[in-house]
Amino acid sequence: MRILIVDDQRIMREGLATIIGLEPGMEVIGTAMDGQDAYAKVIEMRPDVVLMDIRMPGMDGVEGSALILKHFPETKVLILTTFDDSELIIKVLENGVHGYLLKDMPSEAIIGAIRTVYNGGTVLQHDITSMLLKEFITIADRNPDKALPAGQPEELKLLTEREKEVLALLGQGLNNKEIAGMLFLTEGTVKNHVSNLISKLGLRDRTQAAIYAVRHLP
Repeated sequence: MRILIVDDQRIMREGLATIIGLEPGMEVIGTAMDGQDAYAKVIEMRPDVVLMDIRMPGMDGVEGSALILKHFPETKVLILTTFDDSELIIKVLENGVHGYLLKDMPSEAIIGAIRTVYNGGTVLQHDITSMLLKEFITIADRNPDKALPAGQPEELKLLTEREKEVLALLGQGLNNKEIAGMLFLTEGTVKNHVSNLISKLGLRDRTQAAIYAVRHLP
């Protein structure tokens, strides 16, 4: 698999390139210093996986990943971040990146994550994502004008009332079992509702659905 590494710190780029380059079947085809540089390298080199820092001067990882995924949706983007970047992590998850890793993760976790996204999976640290959602809800409560757009999107009208109820509970960070208990449904029924609402809203996974709920439901 062909990998592009994006980070504004040279020592990080070179360190990651060395670690990844030692792995069988992995080739670091280039590095970039920011999101704009990354986009140019993706056009030129067409990597399979982009490993991108989230916070960089110039074009950051949020804008860079959005640009890459808009024009090269087949490219897998894996974000490197810290927990302090919670609001930025929420934004890149909305953009459709294929996962994120905290920078202090061991090298074998980074290698495993690259393999996972290359093979079509996602890399989300669910306990951290749940904490991020709770923090985002707090931000939305404090700054509703900043966090929530005016009005509700048209696609919400596609959902049944039950699907809206499930969506609202997703936004509270509940899992299928907890939602089933709240709504007196079976877990299988909840799973079907989650799949249907994700499809109707044009989202990729339940994490994007949870963020969508926080942004758009009253």
